[in-house]
Amino acid sequence: MSTSPHTGGEPDPGAAQNPSQAQDPGHVQDAGGGRNPGASGEPVLGAEPVVAASAVAEPAPPHGYSHHREDYLARLRRVEGQVRGLQRMVSDDKYCIDILTQVSAVTRALQSVALGLLEDHLGHCVADAAAEGGPVAEAKLREASAAIARLVRS
Repeated sequence: MSTSPHTGGEPDPGAAQNPSQAQDPGHVQDAGGGRNPGASGEPVLGAEPVVAASAVAEPAPPHGYSHHREDYLARLRRVEGQVRGLQRMVSDDKYCIDILTQVSAVTRALQSVALGLLEDHLGHCVADAAAEGGPVAEAKLREASAAIARLVRS
């Protein structure tokens, strides 16, 4: 490997790394200007991705609502349909009170979903944190209290 006179004996990044490359007229320098592919984060074709051991995450624990996920999704799809119905009512210039009645129904449906999620959160996430104790428990309780305050104000 050659060294650059202006770097105090450090390897010259532009010099061929292998002496046979410097003498081989058929050698073609890579499109990266002689850089090491993958060194700057660009993917190298055919190479396995390198993942630091600390970057490999364990699966996240299930949330409190995980056991009822399909029920919540069905209820939210129903709410979505109700909102689309509201849009049609406004587009079709329906009577104001009829639209307000449907807005009230959508609001109640969303509140029902919110209360169910809150109940699941308190019974799972907050209860687990309380059993663990310490600052994690205090943070979960503050978080739950703030969520309840938002629901009460809405």
